[in-house]
Amino acid sequence: MKFLKTVVLAASLAVLGTAAAAETVLIHSEAGPNRGARAVSLQWFADQVQERSGGDLRIDIQWGGALFKANASVSSIRDGVADLGSVIAVYFPQEMVSYGIADLPLQNPDSWVGMRATDELMRSSDAIRAALADMNLVYIGTWTTSQVNIGCKDAAIRSAADVDGLKVRGVGAYGKVFGEMGANMVRMSIYDAYQGLDTGLIDCSQGYSYAVAALKQAEVMNTYTQLNWGQVGGLGIFMNKAMFDSLTPEQQAVLEETGSDMVDQFGQAITIANEKAIASMQEQGVEIIELSDEDRAIFVERGAPFVDQWVESANASGLPGEALLDEYRVLIAKYTAIRDNDGYPWKMESN
Repeated sequence: MKFLKTVVLAASLAVLGTAAAAETVLIHSEAGPNRGARAVSLQWFADQVQERSGGDLRIDIQWGGALFKANASVSSIRDGVADLGSVIAVYFPQEMVSYGIADLPLQNPDSWVGMRATDELMRSSDAIRAALADMNLVYIGTWTTSQVNIGCKDAAIRSAADVDGLKVRGVGAYGKVFGEMGANMVRMSIYDAYQGLDTGLIDCSQGYSYAVAALKQAEVMNTYTQLNWGQVGGLGIFMNKAMFDSLTPEQQAVLEETGSDMVDQFGQAITIANEKAIASMQEQGVEIIELSDEDRAIFVERGAPFVDQWVESANASGLPGEALLDEYRVLIAKYTAIRDNDGYPWKMESN
């Protein structure tokens, strides 16, 4: 009997060992904490990869920059410090110039439309795929910070002309446009904007609706202008190419398909979060302002030189900058039409 128990135990351990060996564990590095809409989306991605692969793939997320900080993500993923990780394009203007197209101040305010356009471009462009391959990287999926808007205390931006003379916290190409339109730019983190508005150090702060709610900035705002201009969308998941190539075609497909589906999952979450944030601001007495089409066009026009600069940077890196920009604009128009004609995918599913 003792011998039989030993045989059964040995057989059981062998089965468990085989099952463990069959599972491929991928390490994902995320610089941010395990909270918020994007963290939920990343966990959804990991859970879906495990489910869709039948347990063959598992993603172990290392939160809070435990492996490396956000400004070291590209080199760290390339060198295999992690198998995959979250990348913010603005930290890598040269290496991630292709992905930086999602940050341009174009007429591109819709979160889902922008992510869908970015996702298709990153997957379909042979030039982008080759440029990433040269860095030992593969694109997996994208997020967005969503539409760029601006909130003010004791001031209001009702037209493009109202920007002149205001003390503004702004970043990226959008912040540069505010500066060229006469704003006095103040270098400040979005996390310090509450105190900046409260003390009068700044009049207005560039930001995103869900972030205004999360950081309670509506408490120190009187007005919030929806610019309907553009978004910062160069934020997503990239993978070490050597590791990706070592996977089976089925495993690769699971990662890529789940990464693509993440656009719809996060698009729904961020759209709902932004809608709730606007409603909450109104309840707190913040005036919500919509720019006229004419004023919106002025912002887009003033952003054009920064779009041209991106084309030059892309060309200098060996990418067909103008062709990629044209393709991106076509994709924005394509998904805008899909949204207008069919609605968002999550609304179609509920009908």
